[in-house]
Amino acid sequence: MELSLRLVSFLCVLLKLLALEIMVANSFTSFQPSCHDYERSALLQFKESFVIVNKSASLCDPKILQWNSYGVNTSNCCLWDGVQCDEVTGHVIGLDLSRSCLFGSINSNSTLFNLVHLQRLNLADFLRHQNQVRWISLSDNKISGEIPKWMWNTSTDTLDFLTIANNFITGSQPAVIPWVNMKVYIVSFNMLQGVPPIPPPCIENYNASENMLSGEISNMFCNLSSLYFLDLSGNALSGMIPKCWGNLSNSLYVLSLKNNFFQGIIPEICSNSASNLRIIDLSYNKLQGQLPRSLSNCMMLEGIVVSNNQLKDVFPSWLGSLPVLKILTLQQNEFYGVIGKPKNYLEFPKLQVIDISFNYFTGELPSHYILCWNAMKDIDPHPLTYLSVTLNYTTTDFDWVQVDNRYAITITTKGVKRYYGAIQDIFTFIDMSSNRFEGQISELFGNLKGLYSLNLSNNLLTGCIPSSLGNLTVLESLDLSQNKLSGEIPKQLKQLGFLERFNVSHNNLTGRIPQGKQFDAFESSSFEGNPGLCGDPLLRKCGYSGPPSLPPSVFEENDDPDSLMELDWKVVLIGFVSGVVAGVALGDIVTIRRHGWLVKLSYKGRRQRTHQRNWR
Repeated sequence: MELSLRLVSFLCVLLKLLALEIMVANSFTSFQPSCHDYERSALLQFKESFVIVNKSASLCDPKILQWNSYGVNTSNCCLWDGVQCDEVTGHVIGLDLSRSCLFGSINSNSTLFNLVHLQRLNLADFLRHQNQVRWISLSDNKISGEIPKWMWNTSTDTLDFLTIANNFITGSQPAVIPWVNMKVYIVSFNMLQGVPPIPPPCIENYNASENMLSGEISNMFCNLSSLYFLDLSGNALSGMIPKCWGNLSNSLYVLSLKNNFFQGIIPEICSNSASNLRIIDLSYNKLQGQLPRSLSNCMMLEGIVVSNNQLKDVFPSWLGSLPVLKILTLQQNEFYGVIGKPKNYLEFPKLQVIDISFNYFTGELPSHYILCWNAMKDIDPHPLTYLSVTLNYTTTDFDWVQVDNRYAITITTKGVKRYYGAIQDIFTFIDMSSNRFEGQISELFGNLKGLYSLNLSNNLLTGCIPSSLGNLTVLESLDLSQNKLSGEIPKQLKQLGFLERFNVSHNNLTGRIPQGKQFDAFESSSFEGNPGLCGDPLLRKCGYSGPPSLPPSVFEENDDPDSLMELDWKVVLIGFVSGVVAGVALGDIVTIRRHGWLVKLSYKGRRQRTHQRNWR
């Protein structure tokens, strides 16, 4: 009975505590922070800047009509319809003004921008009723879904700048862009489908890269005489590149069609020397044939990227006349033949990046061109900048708008294929790997003191590693593996303090591996496949000549009494030490076992006495 009363009392206390907890939770849940005065004032001023149209319409929900600063309950803006405040700080973090039927404009001095803690803003259908919009920038958000159909009918006469890049926008675009004065159209890094829409003739920047566009490009693009920048890379476009695109080179600065499925030959790009083309990137397609010789007319050309195609041609030495060419990548094609000597030492004077890897070039390395590559010979002390094309656009409301289009490229450096979204103007790179070059590595490579990466692997090179490579003090990657190089690794390479990757595996190198500095960080895989190399990090130590031979027999070769006496003392000493060690070990074992025996005996005697005591 007493136990039952205690149980009932305990349950009553437990129920009271539970009720108290629910009350406290409800009080916290119902608590609404008070908004800050300056944010309430900003919202009220924002309200006054608009006119509400069609208040009685069934789809209208003019939330801001309830916003006012009078009354106990209504002065707290955190309680206003469409306003969300932080539960701790009371700052306005969200605004939902959808279906509010607002009419007006949001200027740069709008009090909306005083809400510095705002995280979410819903102005659904706001743009639907705007007919004078000139600038829309919604890039780098998390916008998803399709572009509303009404969007294509908004401000068709005034909109000249649209950027919605880096979102999750899906669906297709109309066949023709409806904004007749559009100059900048940037929809890159989304999930748009269909064919690229035809822009108006006044378009200057057209960027639809990294989407899911497919089909062929319309010949209507050939009429875009004002086009500066065209980027359709990273899609699934197919067919042939229109031949009429040669007409665009006079206005076009950047042409990027990489990572698509274009096939056929490359059309004649630069019809005359008046071309303004700065960079052309046609990599990762299925293009065939030769490089168009008309490229030599592109006197402003800074970058030619045609890697990973099926081009079949000899080395384009005729491009050496381009005075400002900085990037030349022919990687993974079917270029072939011997690269001859330059006609003069003024060819490729500005070249910084050359990648001719994975082709079928033969003969000796084009060492004579090193005398021409002046841009690789010096370490540039100037502030860091990037290789880019900067385009300025004049708009109605702005004097000018600057769009910086940096060069992007995919190259293999430090043993890894890397995508460079921006290339530093001090970056210098040579990759001649995976060809059939033979002969020796010239000491002239040591003159390229501005070189960051050198890859001559997987060729048929012979001779020694030139010690002059120790002059390349900013070198970060050196790969000479898979050749037939011989001799020792020059100690001068220890001077390369920035060297992160070093690979000379699978050659015929001999001698001791240099020790110290960055060489202590290289793994054994950097040196494997060279039977004559020794020293760390290899297991093969220097000076090791095989297992030691057995000593000669005493009775066969030692007849001298003195030597016999010396040997006897050694035998005695060895026997004495062995006996001492054995004695100590046996004594220790006996002691331990004796101790265990005594413990067992003592424990057994104690059990017997206890047993006898229990019987008594």
